[in-house]
Amino acid sequence: MKLYKVHQQLVSRPLADVPAKVFSQLDRMSVSVPQGDVALTVGSRGIRNLPAIVHACGRWLRSQGARPFIVPAMGSHNGATAEGQRNMIESLGVTESAMDMPIRSSMEVVRIGEVGTGPVFMDKFCWESAGVLVINRVKLHTCFSGPVQSGLVKMMVVGMGKIRSAQTFHSAPTARMKDMLLEMGQCVLDSGKIVAGLAILEDGFDETAEIHALQPSEILSREAELLHHHRTYFPELPIDDLNVLIVDAIGKTFSGTGMDTNVIGRRGIPGYEDLTRPRIRAIGALSLVEKSQGNAIGVGLADFITRRLRDAIDESKTLINVLTTADMDRAKIPATLADDEALINLVAGRYGQQRWAFIPNTLHLGELFVSDDLREEIGANPICRVESQPVELTFKNGRHQLQFSIS
Repeated sequence: MKLYKVHQQLVSRPLADVPAKVFSQLDRMSVSVPQGDVALTVGSRGIRNLPAIVHACGRWLRSQGARPFIVPAMGSHNGATAEGQRNMIESLGVTESAMDMPIRSSMEVVRIGEVGTGPVFMDKFCWESAGVLVINRVKLHTCFSGPVQSGLVKMMVVGMGKIRSAQTFHSAPTARMKDMLLEMGQCVLDSGKIVAGLAILEDGFDETAEIHALQPSEILSREAELLHHHRTYFPELPIDDLNVLIVDAIGKTFSGTGMDTNVIGRRGIPGYEDLTRPRIRAIGALSLVEKSQGNAIGVGLADFITRRLRDAIDESKTLINVLTTADMDRAKIPATLADDEALINLVAGRYGQQRWAFIPNTLHLGELFVSDDLREEIGANPICRVESQPVELTFKNGRHQLQFSIS
């Protein structure tokens, strides 16, 4: 199969000095920082410059007379255990020695209120602290649409509420999740524990583009504005109709569902309105990124996987995560082939060799490969540059030899 490499001219606006931006944003807020232990929330996503951002927040809090510490805040992720969640953030470079502050990890929670679908909880260390500085990236959610999706509010609700609040949130019908997120978020804000929020926006190349410090009273309204602005950065496939999409790696560092549903056009939630674009007949997933630590939620969004992906799945971690979200189809194991070569050959025999695309993952879409029949169509896209010479799809020990450049 002959393929052409495509370069997408995604929006690129990396901040020159991330720590300095953290300080300047926090300085501009007129908030009273508690003179005591203040928690910093750290989740499991692959946020660019996360250690630098967390470290800068800690230094700023100390400059205000507070004693910062870190709380792993990721709902039911990584086995829903204190040790597992601590291991996750440490794998992202957020360690006690690097951050110069302690990590306090626990699955114990305190009940702080009630909403329509059940009680709202808060991590016990956050509740016992003098206050919480909430850190998260703002982006589109993979389950639902709404004015607020994945960001500071979801970190307050699901991340800080551990598996207990995650269950309350996900017990709402998918169509009501957008409303439930706001109700639960207001409940957390009413606790008086939130000192401020630090919202991160990333550009089309997964680089830190903007950092915004928000007062508690601003979070619900300003996050909605930032989400709308985020859409100008969000990377997408350059074509809406494909026979086959091959995803080199899936995992929670790329998306909460392993593959971003907004990129592949599949939410995988029976009975709920699905996305209408892009339209992809078959998806093959080849591997599970090591940083996902075995959590393969979203694997069920693929139609075919390799044996190495299947063998990398930690069934317990994946089950706990999918049980919490209640979207069981996302953990179903697709048809499994021996390796990349066997999968690609089988899919080519079933769907033909036209209208194919290969991507490294659903987060990094600056480079991709497409079948030769798409060269002119994609070349007409003003943000795409197609290389003039094709490459032949080859394999070594069953694995494809395509090279993606990911910074």
